[in-house]
Amino acid sequence: MNISTFFARAKTKTNGLRHIKSTGGVGDRWLLVATVILATVGILMVYDSSVAIALRDFGDPYYFVREQVKWLVLGFLGFAIFSRFPYSIFRQFAVPIIVGTLVLLLAVFIPGFGIHALGARRWLNFGLFVVQPAELAKLAMVIYLSAWFSTKEKGRLGAFLLLTGMVVGLVLLEPDMGTATTILLTALSLYFLSGAPIGHFLTIIPLLLVGLGGLAIAQPYRLRRVTTFLNPDLDPLGSSYQIRQILLALGSGGLFGVGLGKSRQKYEYLPEANTDSIFAILGEETGFIGATIVILLFLFLVWRCFKIARRIQDPFGKLLALGVGSWIGIQSFVNIGSMVAIMPLTGVPLPLISYGGSNLVITLGALGMVYNISKKNT
Repeated sequence: MNISTFFARAKTKTNGLRHIKSTGGVGDRWLLVATVILATVGILMVYDSSVAIALRDFGDPYYFVREQVKWLVLGFLGFAIFSRFPYSIFRQFAVPIIVGTLVLLLAVFIPGFGIHALGARRWLNFGLFVVQPAELAKLAMVIYLSAWFSTKEKGRLGAFLLLTGMVVGLVLLEPDMGTATTILLTALSLYFLSGAPIGHFLTIIPLLLVGLGGLAIAQPYRLRRVTTFLNPDLDPLGSSYQIRQILLALGSGGLFGVGLGKSRQKYEYLPEANTDSIFAILGEETGFIGATIVILLFLFLVWRCFKIARRIQDPFGKLLALGVGSWIGIQSFVNIGSMVAIMPLTGVPLPLISYGGSNLVITLGALGMVYNISKKNT
């Protein structure tokens, strides 16, 4: 072997190692940092907002935060696994994933298996743990639609509307209007981000507005939410009570807040203080400045997802990152928007911050997939 051949082979091996490093290197650090910060804020706020109800219901002020820490550990385990697991395999199993999700959504109506609580059937009891299939449906729809839309196909509007209608319809039957709205808007976002014709957009939007309007007035409790949104002074001790307490909490926070741990609304004045209304407690204690920082963190997280999608060439990976970013952005907007009274209360959790196992674990798992995708860009 002459010296020129030796250096040529050495260069080939070096280029190969660089290629391996570039496709399996470190992912988007800023995505990870934003995720960790928001999850940490979530632990702090779950503890802070749940002390009173934890003492009332369990005699233990640490009950809810201890449970949330358990789910957080499991969620970051899922993040770690999905950040290393080849994300492309989800494309191959997209059909079984969506079919399995539909089965689970139907299973909530099985007596003894589905849990009926607070007037709804949203949970499945597996003995050792409880799962909310509607939360899984968000990720399942993103995976399936990303796999489907990653290939060009004509005339799929009808099939798309049929599938989306099946998933959203089952979630509405639970009933869970907030989650159904999140799934619907995420699916529509992915459909148009995949390059759907603008004519389809003009067809769907009127149907969507009519459908949401009909659903809003079809059930008395939904109609009360709409009338409360239009007139917050209506029935202040009844249907308007929660939104009035939310606005009171946010207004009390002022610019810098009343201070961590000093919320008054968490002492059983504000319903769902540690779940759907947790942003109100955050705003009360940290003020406009703290609430704005959290909103900016969510915007930054969504931006990182979209930036990762813009850089990658793989159509499936691109749509998967866009789908997860759209889902987190939409759900955050729906939750915070209802807190500041720019839309009716919907009852959806704030991602990474509200108390709840299924939502936290599945959101972290989805972000792990996006982190995995970002490795293709390093």
